[in-house]
Amino acid sequence: MPLSKSRPPQNQPWESGWSPDTTRVPGTRRLWLAGALAIATVAACVTAVTVTDHHADDPSPAPDQAAAVDPSGPGLISYATPSTTGASASGDKSASPSARTTTSAPEPQGSASAHPPAAPADPPTPSGSSSAPKPSTTWRSVRSVNYPERYWHISGGLVRLDPVGGSESREDSTFKLVKGLADSSCHSFATADGKYLRHRNFVLRADRNDGSSLFKQDATFCPRTSPVSGAIMLESVNFPGRFLRHKDFTIRLESYQHSSLYQADSAFRLVAGLA
Repeated sequence: MPLSKSRPPQNQPWESGWSPDTTRVPGTRRLWLAGALAIATVAACVTAVTVTDHHADDPSPAPDQAAAVDPSGPGLISYATPSTTGASASGDKSASPSARTTTSAPEPQGSASAHPPAAPADPPTPSGSSSAPKPSTTWRSVRSVNYPERYWHISGGLVRLDPVGGSESREDSTFKLVKGLADSSCHSFATADGKYLRHRNFVLRADRNDGSSLFKQDATFCPRTSPVSGAIMLESVNFPGRFLRHKDFTIRLESYQHSSLYQADSAFRLVAGLA
């Protein structure tokens, strides 16, 4: 019967000569591997979350960039070259219309847009004509109220109240109405041959302007309201209170009277020139 051998003490070497390492805790290597794996897993999760948030924050591509998506793979966007059409359009809006239509500067290299064609220039003005309006001249005839068929008419150098005659008579009954020589708020009457109607010895006549202050005052008459509807009375500048009236069909300057005859004789209407 074989004899049983006793187990060697734990604190003594084995028969093979190996002895356990009592300085290291059992299972330490597996703990280190498990820890490293856990750290790698957490890092991968954090990276995935970060990338996902970054793509979620990116703005949607503009229409021009969306059209530039590379068909070779989903989700890969190639940034398109900025369009020159938009820049050119904004430049045209900021420029004045004349600058857009009359500029002759060459188009920059590589520009994808062109300016609209220049507007045609205004046609040249024919020689001897002017596009500016010519000043109009006011020609008037003076008609009596109580003798409506008679007008002021120059006869023998004096101004009379005569009926309308031929063309020469019509021309002598037509006067250019101008601002008063002595008062611009009043009237002066010029004839076709350059004379002016002025009173002398209180009788109205046609005389050449001698440039004197007396002549300017004698040839200036201010319109006043007449008792007759639609008519005026003409008061002298240098003889206030005296008005032009016809007497024996001669135009003269007389002081105002309250009689109906005076008021009718001194009432006149300025009508279109007879000539």
